Amino acid sequence: MSYNMGENVKMDLTDKINLAGKKVLVVGSGISGVAATELLKKKGIEVILFDGNKELDVEALKKKAPVFSDVDIVLGELSDKELEKVDLVVLSPGVPTDLPMVEAMRAKNIPIWGEIELAYYFAKGVVVAITGTNGKTTTTALTGEIMANYFKDVKVVGNIGIPYTSVAADTTEETVTVAEISSFQLETIHEFHPKVSAILNITPDHLNRHHTMECYINTKESITKNQRQDEVCVLNYEDEVLRSFGSKLNCRPLFFSSTRKLEQGLYLEEESIYYTDGTKTEKVIDVNELNILGTHNYENVMAAVGMALTMGVPMEKIRETLKVFQAVEHRIEYVTEINGVRFYNDSKGTNPDAAIKGIKAMNRPTYLIGGGYDKQSEYDEWIESFDGKVKKLVLIGQTREKIAECAGKHGFSDVVLCDSLEEAIDVCYQNAVSGDAVLLSPACASWGMFKNYEERGRIFKEYVRGLQ
Repeated sequence: MSYNMGENVKMDLTDKINLAGKKVLVVGSGISGVAATELLKKKGIEVILFDGNKELDVEALKKKAPVFSDVDIVLGELSDKELEKVDLVVLSPGVPTDLPMVEAMRAKNIPIWGEIELAYYFAKGVVVAITGTNGKTTTTALTGEIMANYFKDVKVVGNIGIPYTSVAADTTEETVTVAEISSFQLETIHEFHPKVSAILNITPDHLNRHHTMECYINTKESITKNQRQDEVCVLNYEDEVLRSFGSKLNCRPLFFSSTRKLEQGLYLEEESIYYTDGTKTEKVIDVNELNILGTHNYENVMAAVGMALTMGVPMEKIRETLKVFQAVEHRIEYVTEINGVRFYNDSKGTNPDAAIKGIKAMNRPTYLIGGGYDKQSEYDEWIESFDGKVKKLVLIGQTREKIAECAGKHGFSDVVLCDSLEEAIDVCYQNAVSGDAVLLSPACASWGMFKNYEERGRIFKEYVRGLQ
């Protein structure tokens, strides 16, 4: 299942939209908007920047991002007259695609791309793309390291924190781009065409944006829409939605399973991961040789191995990388031990399913810090996953009362409500004893209290280390 790296399978988009001499409206002035503008200007294309925040300080913005210094900037609202000047719109991932402004663009038949589509238009080489509700960042980082251990030019981009547009101009026919793709980014793809894709799992998330589970599932599955019959999508066999989806694919499914032996694919049996092509079975690795904890991480490993094998990476190169790979920051990340109490940062556990994986990875009695922004999630399964392991649930943020009520409904009453993350850490520190763990795994987004989950995780680590 290997591919010729010299073959660029991407469709020629220049036949459909030639951007030479066009005006492109970039919506959003954050990191994605900056990178998109830089790429467009590098290609000699005129940019207009729009940001819905009418209070934005334009001079401060230009100072912070010099790429906007000679760009027309429109704040607050877009008039019909301004839209008439535009040939293409590039939306930042954080901009909902059902806003009245976006509907007005559609009504005028203005093409609407996202940052991923724009980058793909200009990029060369082969794309390996990963999506799923949870595990994307770990799988993307691991896949990127495996690829870099074999191919000469590898870029790791996307939702992992590096805009695809920031590296697209530097790619060649020999480049392997490993991309973490969120559902927000998938909403605005058109010709984006990964040679190998993976959907790790699908559980309820971002329903405040996608509104229905059906819409969320369809968006995730669209990562495969341009793949061909001879290409591969790696899927989790234990996810019923994805198992069913495997029979409807245009491309070939490659399954992995953490609970059963597969006739073809990757599977976890006792403490080892195996790969079978249907005739020959090979042991990939003993999980005790890995530096990452938990069954969910073994699933991430299997997905990465499946993609690497599909791309023709030799098994010995894959094993080399697996043995040295470390946990991604903010994902069940060991911080320190104080008086026999171990502290773990799982700030990337931004939904209940991710937080369940955090709890399952703990092998000690645990003081759990949760709560944050309300994405309209339900917390019943998270509370049920405590399974006697959680000693105290310490809650912060907008959802603290909602989660506390849910916990009470399930018979868990040892709950403390706090006004800040620091106060929550203090409660855990004062109560935990040697042999316990303190886990930040919020099951909620960070917005409202923090800029993002990275800031939340950094503050947690800094404060905990200060306790020493």
